[in-house]
Amino acid sequence: MTGFVMGPALLFCPADRPDRYEKAATRADAVILDLEDAVSADAKPAARLSLAEVALDPARTIVRLNPADTDDLHEDLHALTRTPYRTVMLAKTATASDLLPLARYDVVALVETAAGVVNAASIAARPNVVALMWGAEDLVASLGGTSSRSPSGAYRSVASHARSAVLLAAGACGKAAIDAIHLDIGDLDGLATEATDAAASGFAATACIHPAQVPVVRQAYRPSDDEVRWAREVLEAAAGQHGAFRWDGKLVDGPILKHAEHVLARAGVVGRA
Repeated sequence: MTGFVMGPALLFCPADRPDRYEKAATRADAVILDLEDAVSADAKPAARLSLAEVALDPARTIVRLNPADTDDLHEDLHALTRTPYRTVMLAKTATASDLLPLARYDVVALVETAAGVVNAASIAARPNVVALMWGAEDLVASLGGTSSRSPSGAYRSVASHARSAVLLAAGACGKAAIDAIHLDIGDLDGLATEATDAAASGFAATACIHPAQVPVVRQAYRPSDDEVRWAREVLEAAAGQHGAFRWDGKLVDGPILKHAEHVLARAGVVGRA
């Protein structure tokens, strides 16, 4: 396995555009070379050949594969044998058994159907699954719906439920969770709001579909100077304490100290980006 490095901003890149591979990899914390929805059926053979044409860092590269119930997956896996990439994303992961052909790879399971959300816990429990990501539009499509968002731009309740279910399933198994893409590329304020909530809720990363989204996501995951200062001071205050204690007028106990540790951990990850 490659020891994939999870940064906060993951950028999708169509696998049939090898001219964009290096730029995408340079812009983001990791690049997702997409063999699925971003590539038309007639362009998939050339896209698979392109995977081996441009050398990217395997520790910062994910290849999105076609779903388990398609003939394309076999061809995708054959193409991967000619590359150094060993971290893959399985589109439309519906059950844990979908992952059986991927035993040689670290897998980001993309949960974006009703079946996948219902089975998220068993999917996350697979040993080679390193992360779960959820997808809103395919999920709603699998339910017969037409939109994941209300006219206000907020997620509909079913999409919010799926987001929480995937985050909880990943967390219960000690795996990372990746938040869904923000389709409205021009809505950077909306992206910032969602990415800030994702970071505070426990997501490890947010997927991007345009380079302009990357700095917004990084900023959202980066703790403020005040947050970092608070985290350091409260952890220093906890030294020598036994159990809960009062600090700065507030009760500090185990969960609060874990929050502080997570703030410093995020500061370190985003600081390296």
